[in-house]
Formats: sequence, structure tokens, C-alpha cells
Amino acid sequence: MREMKSGKMIRLMVMMFIQNMMFPVWFTTVCPYVSTLSEDSLWVVLCGLLIGIGMLASPVVCMVADRFLDSVKVLALCNLLSAGALAVAALMTDPAWIYSCLVVVTVFQMPTWSVAAAIAMAHAPTRSFPYIRACGSIGWACSAVISVVAIKFFGIADFERSNLIFWAGAAVALMGAVIALMMPSTPPKAKGTPMSVADALGLRALVLLKDRQFCILSGVLLLAMIPLQWYMNYCSVYLDEVKFTYLSATYNLGTAAELGFMLLLPLMFKKMSFKSIMLIGLGALVFRYACFSAAAISGIRAFDLGAILIHGLIFGIVIVGVQLHAAELAPPELRNQAQGYVMTLSAGVGNLLSVALFGFLVLPLFKVSDKQHDWTVPYLISFGLAVLAMILFAVLYKAPKKLDNK
Repeated sequence: MREMKSGKMIRLMVMMFIQNMMFPVWFTTVCPYVSTLSEDSLWVVLCGLLIGIGMLASPVVCMVADRFLDSVKVLALCNLLSAGALAVAALMTDPAWIYSCLVVVTVFQMPTWSVAAAIAMAHAPTRSFPYIRACGSIGWACSAVISVVAIKFFGIADFERSNLIFWAGAAVALMGAVIALMMPSTPPKAKGTPMSVADALGLRALVLLKDRQFCILSGVLLLAMIPLQWYMNYCSVYLDEVKFTYLSATYNLGTAAELGFMLLLPLMFKKMSFKSIMLIGLGALVFRYACFSAAAISGIRAFDLGAILIHGLIFGIVIVGVQLHAAELAPPELRNQAQGYVMTLSAGVGNLLSVALFGFLVLPLFKVSDKQHDWTVPYLISFGLAVLAMILFAVLYKAPKKLDNK
């Protein structure tokens, strides 16, 4: 196992902290904010597509990091462009113009999750990655502190429903650009090698699907992402409708809990098989939607909190587990694209399928007023999809031995 100096480890942790902080600062409450600008619920649905649209750019950006530019420079440039687009969005009042700016933001910001993961994996032992990734969970959770401080200490009651969320996001993204340049150099491994159309589109990582077990894992991940992305996109809308006060803080309770689960991952990998760990993560997804369904039926808010707090176990195992599988399978020259593939599949294609199902089909059917929905059936559908993903994984997937012996 590779060893690494503590200074480099700290730098990678800081990078992961900032990289995961800059997105939820504005995205967590963007739907409630857009609702204040227009009564047309279509804008809320379209905001749910932002992650998916941005993730479609991930393979191309990751290809650039694999073939042309140092990954550190790619990360810094993406963060800088994101900061600029967020600043422009803050100056706009027309939902159409704001949305256009946010599409630009996500096109540059979504791929950074993959690039940051690849940088960390290039300089740290594979089993150290969960510790580094845990700092991302801290960063995501700490994004809520900005809202709490603005509301509680500066008296900006409508902070989470104002353009100030974009200014906050721009400031964090600018900080992320500076910090990215402080990371250890990560030159492109495939620089100078022959390039095909698949390379130009960042699709070379699809070669990983020749591995049958990774192909099965990808299919299960995609299915699981439909209910998981449903939570990512519309949880703030749900919390707003059921009258939670601190939307961002409540939503981020799950990410705060994620920290503990991330720190447990290395121990779990030592004591348990990869398949057992993944089953726990998928089981947590089932538990979440059992809780949300119970809350929608009974009105007991404690079920909502249980569903939110389990988020870390779901993300920490399901997403990171697939990232680790991809890292073990991919050759060095495809390291960025392999991570880009995982994030494109989960937060890209999975997001688009989730919005298509829930945003365009299910939620409109259960809209009871302009700003109120009956959430029972949508949550029961999510529960059913989670159960199906868990069953398919248990029956079809067999983990490679190297994932259990590392």
C-alpha cells in the first residue's frame, strides 16, 4: 500500500472539503428561491434537471484531464468559471436568465467531483480515500452554516429564498479555484497517445463495462439513483411544504451524519465483504423511503428526520463503493474518465430519469394546490424502486475477490 506524507493528505482533504461545499451552498434552496420569482412550477422541475445536465459534461471534462491538462489546472479552471456564472446569476431576476446561468455553472461544477476524486486517488492509497472523501461530507454539511449564520446572526430571514445564495456559492467557488492550484501536480496519463472519437467524447471508460460484474453494478446503481436523485432534487421542496424552518440545515443533517459513516468505511472494508457493504447501503435506501412514506402518511416529522439522517450511509456506501470498484478496474490512463463515468451514470443519467419520472409524471398528478403536493404515492414509488435495486443486486452481483482482499 502506498504511503503518503501528512501535508499532502491535509491538502487533499481541504480540496475535498471546499469542492463539496460550493454546490449545496446554492443548490439546496434554489427551488424555493425560484418559486418566489415565478408561480410557474415548471421552473422547479427544470431546476431538478441541473445536476443531470451538468453531469453529461463530466466525461468530456475528465477526458481533458486524462489527455491534455494537469487535473489540478482543470479543477481550478472549472471552479473559476463556476464562480463567474454564479455571480451573473445573482444579478438576474428573470427565471429564464437565472436558469441559463445555472446550466453553465453545473456544466463546469459537476465534473469537478470526478476530477477531485481522481486527484485524491492518484496521490493516496485506495483505502485512504474514504477518509479524504469524509472531508467532502464535512464541507457539504458546513454549507448550511452559511444559511444559519445569515438567518440567525445577521437577521436575513429570507436568505435561503434570495439571490444571496448565488453570491455565497460564487465566493466558495472562487476559494475552490485558489485551493485547487495548491494541490499536488497530477499530469495527464494519456497525453500524446492516439485519440479516437470515443476519447474525444470522454467515453473510453465504457470499456469497463466489458467486466460483467461492473456492468451489473452499473445497472443497479442507475436504478438506485432514480429514488436517490429524487431526494437530492426535491427534498428541499418537500421540507418547505411541510414547514421546516431551516431548510438547508435540516437537509444537510444527512450529510453531517455521512461523516461518521465515511470514517467507518475503511473498518467495514477490513471486516466485511464488498457485497455485504453494498447491501447495507442499498438497505439504507429502502429504510429512507420507508421513513418518508410513513411521514407522508402519518404526518410525524420524526420519520422525516430518520430518512434524512440515513443519507450518509446511502451515499457513503453506494456511490463511494462504485467509485472504488471503478478505481480498481480502470488503468491509470482512464482514472479520471472512470470516475467521470460513475458520476455521469449516477448524478447524470440517474438524475434525468428521476426528474422524468417524478418531476414530469408523478408530482404533477399529486399536486393539490399551486404550492402543495400529496407526497404519499411518490414516496411509495421510491420505496418500491429501492427494494427492487436491493433484490437485483443481491441476486445478480458477485464482487471480484480483489475488492475483498485489498
